[in-house]
Amino acid sequence: MAEAGTWRCGVKPEVTAFGPSASSNTINRKYLDFRDRRIKSDLRYKRCLSTGPVVGETAMHPRSTNVIDRPLRPSNLKPYTSPKTGLLAYLPSSIVPYAELIRLDKPTGTYYLFFPCLFSTLLAAPLATPIAPPLTVIGTTALFLTGALVMRGAGCTINDLWDRNLDPHVARTRLRPIARGAVSPQAAIVFTGAQLLTGLAVLLQFPTSCLYYGIPSLLLVATYPLAKRVTYYPQFVLGLTFSWGAIMGFPALGISLLENQAALTAGACLYASSVAWTVLYDMIYAHMDIKDDVKAGIKSIALAHEHNTKAVLTGLGAVQVGLLAAAGVAVGAGPVFFIGSCGSAIATLGFLIWKVNLKSVASCWWWFKWGAWFTGGGIAAGLAGEYGVKLMQERDMKSNPRFKEPSETEI
Repeated sequence: MAEAGTWRCGVKPEVTAFGPSASSNTINRKYLDFRDRRIKSDLRYKRCLSTGPVVGETAMHPRSTNVIDRPLRPSNLKPYTSPKTGLLAYLPSSIVPYAELIRLDKPTGTYYLFFPCLFSTLLAAPLATPIAPPLTVIGTTALFLTGALVMRGAGCTINDLWDRNLDPHVARTRLRPIARGAVSPQAAIVFTGAQLLTGLAVLLQFPTSCLYYGIPSLLLVATYPLAKRVTYYPQFVLGLTFSWGAIMGFPALGISLLENQAALTAGACLYASSVAWTVLYDMIYAHMDIKDDVKAGIKSIALAHEHNTKAVLTGLGAVQVGLLAAAGVAVGAGPVFFIGSCGSAIATLGFLIWKVNLKSVASCWWWFKWGAWFTGGGIAAGLAGEYGVKLMQERDMKSNPRFKEPSETEI
């Protein structure tokens, strides 16, 4: 019986006059331990491939030599706690996960989506005939801000749906509502549909032509999360998405991009400038997750240019300012724009690139958060100043007794 029992491990024991030898039993125990560890590891690996890894596990093959792919250690991470301060603390507990899903407590992304809309509105206002009045500009801006809030929330929800199996492996994203199970994927899909319908309702408040310009952007909103899986430059796709508002201000004020060559050139330059700005600030943002991205297999421009990031940021800043200046030239902007918008962009971007510590998560977040207001606010202030100058010039012209209102044929 003793001999039969030891055959379970597949190794014939060495039998002496006093029974199986001690060395044989030791070898069998080691083999059994090794076999059990390998079976458990293989089962965990197969589950990761089918359902995605969970916190504390890794999708790395158990016999892989990739030592950098280490799982998050739950013992070193803080558990989720409901918000105790801020806007979310006053919301019903059942609504909090959805508010977190649209990043209601982190509005920086909404500001970055809104600023290109504001830029194009202020740039297009003097091109309208007559110049768009202040109340029209303010009303259009308010609609864009509402749309930015709604569509940024929809984009975040779509992103979290795509990343629901990746987020648990990134320290910063592991407690997002879908990743931690507070919102089911099915509920998130329904919620996304509601947000998109709300966004459509906002879009319908603009002239009908805005529909033709606005709806195609939904394709970019839906596909950006996929870019992180296939290219090291998903920030470029994000730039194409977040900068879409740079062309929307023109049709919103009744200016046809297809019939007005100056507007088309200015809109194209402003859009490209905003794309460069988006890639710049999101490259800094990506440095916050660079270590976790390696583990989770997520691609980003920060990984592709980890050792020359500031050189790339400098190039992006130069492209952004150059294209912004080209947009001003296209519409015949004056010194207020070039000094206020372009000058402030050079100053704020240069200071940001110089001061940000890419090895510090806190530094990257601070400059990402406040960079929206430093650079975006400066550009908007210059554009607003230029609009004010043009508006006063038109009023002075109309107050001149010799002024004659242009006829319909002249317009």
